[in-house]
Amino acid sequence: MASLEQSLHRDVFATNAGNLIFSDAAHKLLTTSRAEVFSNGIRTDPSAADRINEEFDVFVVPLANAFRPTFERPLKRMTQLIKKLRIPVVVLGVGAQADLNYNADRLKPMEPTVREFVTEVLNRSASIGVRGEFTEQYLNSMGFKDVEVIGCPSMFMHGETFTLEKRAESLTAESRISVNGSHSAVRSHGLDAIIRQAHERYPHLRFVGQNLLEAQLLHWRETSNPIGAQTSMPTHPSHPMYREGKVRLYVDPATWIEELRAFDFSFGSRIHGNIAALLAGVPSTVLCSDSRTLELCRYFGIPHRKISETPKDIDPAELYEAADFGELVNGHKERFLRFTGFMEKNGLENTFHHGDSGKAFDAQLSKLALPPAVRPWTDTDPDELSSRFSFMQSRLDELAAQNVKLRSQLEKKTGPVSIKVHAGDSAATWPSAYKRARRVVGRPVRRLLRPEQ
Repeated sequence: MASLEQSLHRDVFATNAGNLIFSDAAHKLLTTSRAEVFSNGIRTDPSAADRINEEFDVFVVPLANAFRPTFERPLKRMTQLIKKLRIPVVVLGVGAQADLNYNADRLKPMEPTVREFVTEVLNRSASIGVRGEFTEQYLNSMGFKDVEVIGCPSMFMHGETFTLEKRAESLTAESRISVNGSHSAVRSHGLDAIIRQAHERYPHLRFVGQNLLEAQLLHWRETSNPIGAQTSMPTHPSHPMYREGKVRLYVDPATWIEELRAFDFSFGSRIHGNIAALLAGVPSTVLCSDSRTLELCRYFGIPHRKISETPKDIDPAELYEAADFGELVNGHKERFLRFTGFMEKNGLENTFHHGDSGKAFDAQLSKLALPPAVRPWTDTDPDELSSRFSFMQSRLDELAAQNVKLRSQLEKKTGPVSIKVHAGDSAATWPSAYKRARRVVGRPVRRLLRPEQ
């Protein structure tokens, strides 16, 4: 098992832990006695096309909100790969991202990229699966008709059955509540005020983060991403919830879902943060801030409100009381059959109709030693520090080895290389690296090394 430091360094969840929930669900759904499922990783490599054509029978792509400006470059790389594939390509749910009014104007500049991607997919499949009504309308407006609304694979992790009920009549000060939210929702939509007041009312409130930068703040207390300087986020070291240890981030869905089982309610703007809770049997309400969350909530019947229309002093108890899960539970089987029908139309079997209903997948998962949750770094226990120091030392060794290799390669091309260090530059490679490490480690180390008074 990779250490927590290695997991964060390698970015095992592609910047957002929510990606792991629908990718794990897709892996489980596709696993049957007649099918082996392999992951090609989180990076798209067009040069891998020949190997994929040679070794595999179908290329399945579970996507999230891929039709958005910030994802245009990865979408282009994926299109370049698909163009080289001679095997079927099946997209298990893709979404377009716009505002709550479903205004697609911001997507206009990237329309050629989306059009090319969808064309190449449809050249290799019977239809393309999308997450909801807005994405269907968006692709229909470009002339694509072989579009099916199938939602997100994550909601079908347990097959055709979905049971959920409120375990308490109402929330009290003793209730365990999970809250989630993005930096944009906190900064621009007033979620910070909602979280702050919930924190004052509910002693057992916990914030669950999802982004890599949030994980870095929790584990290292700093991040190079300037967005991480937002002090209104509970993942920032100055926030009261951080200082009280009431923040978590999970690098594996199984641990995430399992720990949420102990909670009474979940709410916030993260769609997969609340889907994780629903999969754990915990009532949830999504505060929608854009089209991607809104269309999924509408499709699945997940209780939701537009965050722009939600009072900033709202009590989670009000959200809990108003949440109705009838549509979510009663319509689940029909949506599941629609999803598996899409799979079969595109030549894919599923574990619930053609396999063991995921038993082998779950058994294999239960044998793994999964990474623990990332927690706020608030203590000075030497045992807690040792893994961090060990990782930093190994990184320094790796960088030193890379420098030696690069210098050797450069000298082969240009001759010997000399490096001049000015008299005033007393800090050479090791001291500067040490200073950087001290900045990362920060106050906890200084507190640890300070003699007792």
